[in-house]
Amino acid sequence: MILLRTLIPALGLLITASVSRAQSVDFSHDVLPLLRSHCVKCHADGTYKGGFSIDTREALLVSESVLHGNAAESPLVHLLKETEDEDRMPQKADPLPSESIAILEAWINEGLVWEEGFTFKESTWVALLAPRRPILPDVGALGSHPIDRLVSAYFTEHELAPPSGLSDQAFYRRVSLDLLGLLPNPDAVDVFVETTSPNKRRLLIDGLLDQSVDYADHWLTFWNDLLRNDYKGTGFIDGGRKQITEWLYKSLVENKPYDVFARELISPTEASEGFVKGIQWRGNVNASQRREVQFAQNISQVFLGENMKCASCHDSFINDWKLTDAYGLAAIVAEEPLEIHRCDKPTGQFAKAQFPFPELGDIDATKPKPERLQQTAALMTSPENGRFARTIINRLWQRLLGRGLVEPVDMMSNEPWDADLLDFLAVHLMDSNYDLKKTIALITSSRSYQSHAVERHLGPAEEFHFQGPTAKRLTAEQFVDALWKITGQAPEKVAAKGADKSDRSFVRASLVDSSYLMRALGRPNREQIVTVRPEDLSTLQALELNNGKEFSELLAKGAGSLLERFPEANADMLIVEIYRQALSREPTPDELQQVSPLFEGPATPESVADLLWTVFLLPEFQILP
Repeated sequence: MILLRTLIPALGLLITASVSRAQSVDFSHDVLPLLRSHCVKCHADGTYKGGFSIDTREALLVSESVLHGNAAESPLVHLLKETEDEDRMPQKADPLPSESIAILEAWINEGLVWEEGFTFKESTWVALLAPRRPILPDVGALGSHPIDRLVSAYFTEHELAPPSGLSDQAFYRRVSLDLLGLLPNPDAVDVFVETTSPNKRRLLIDGLLDQSVDYADHWLTFWNDLLRNDYKGTGFIDGGRKQITEWLYKSLVENKPYDVFARELISPTEASEGFVKGIQWRGNVNASQRREVQFAQNISQVFLGENMKCASCHDSFINDWKLTDAYGLAAIVAEEPLEIHRCDKPTGQFAKAQFPFPELGDIDATKPKPERLQQTAALMTSPENGRFARTIINRLWQRLLGRGLVEPVDMMSNEPWDADLLDFLAVHLMDSNYDLKKTIALITSSRSYQSHAVERHLGPAEEFHFQGPTAKRLTAEQFVDALWKITGQAPEKVAAKGADKSDRSFVRASLVDSSYLMRALGRPNREQIVTVRPEDLSTLQALELNNGKEFSELLAKGAGSLLERFPEANADMLIVEIYRQALSREPTPDELQQVSPLFEGPATPESVADLLWTVFLLPEFQILP
């Protein structure tokens, strides 16, 4: 149980009046006005100091601060009666009169009578900071998995029908691509389909996550984008930029706890310092692109889900962040007094080092830079900073299900479509010692994840309702890995430091320098943080996949390689083999009939290349079901 004193720093203020002990305590007349006057500000409607909520009777009970019908054993009553100031509630206030404590005791003993349906939670969203542990609803249509219980309640509230579940083949293909970035082995899919074990899907998830090298190869793409880390590009030639690849890759292989991961980036080692150092641009640049201001932009966006780029030039037009907020973060790494510039013009004012959420603590500007960074890392990963966990949860949900619980993912002050689900996953991550693999396993083992994808919502954000995973395209790296795996055309060398000696079946696209094909398919240059890649097919992508030189050459070489691997195969055998590898299923009779005309006799490199092109351009290949 979480220590009560960390949950309810001021709850004792709720009782300030008395009633006759001969009468029952009336919630509406005796208790509600007191709760509203003295508790709501700190413990309800989006503000939950110490993670303690009085929004509902259930929230009060789940805190374990009161025992139903038993005031004598209720921790809250004991703290109200403490004689030592440092232990007593309320803290930093006079002790409650005995009459007020008696009211609370009577209310508890009488069963904490609560007006049915009453809640302090208003409809207006208030972005949270402290962690909040929601109450799981009853088992619903999707099953007993905790995520599914929350989503079932959401479907019921919004009168939505649950989506249909994925077949075993489709699930294996989706989860293999999501967790490892790889198409599954066709024979392994066949074995999985024939297995009758009721928990085979969870066993598959755990088995995939245990493949630490393939996991690191795949998730390196996600983190390279987010930490703007790359292998070549602006700044590397003249020392104005530094890779963190070796540290990052090792951290992924070891599944480093996320709070440790973040602390080592914010208060860095020599191997991880490239992130906070940013890029030293050549020549004169706008004040908002100084390295100090890059630091503010980067750590606020990556770890807090807050975009401070606008606030780095002037008070933001898109959120509530001020110019002084961005410069307060920037001052943490400044080696000398940092003058604030508004729209690139000096103001004569100098920034004071401060954390974006001052209620978590202060930065001691008198300390040397390494100590200021240590303080910043500690505040960022503080157990009281629920925003830290919520932000990475939101990113993982968006990555796995196609759309975030909060959108855009870099505006975490926006209202989530299900606040309880976001908070449940955030607290689960914290309880799991920030083990991201456990969070990924929890999400992917839910029926909510294992359901057919729906079309991407293109209307106003306020009209969005979750109805299942959003259809998402393969990333550039997933597409190229699939192409290389099927055709045997992967390169022999990697560019990623620290990954060249790992045990893998073939070199992965995430480990090599970006090619024209990968850039056309959406791999960014990583001079800026990229949290979400574009989902729409661009004209450049369409042209490259139609007759681009790199793609065409890979198909031609791959066709020759396939004919060498299967010298005795006829056209139908090759069609079946390519379908099984690319789509995790065999072609239907109609598909065989439609594709067979590509072959007018024995298979040739040209006909096999045409078959590969046909399959790789199928929506079923490029978009997860």
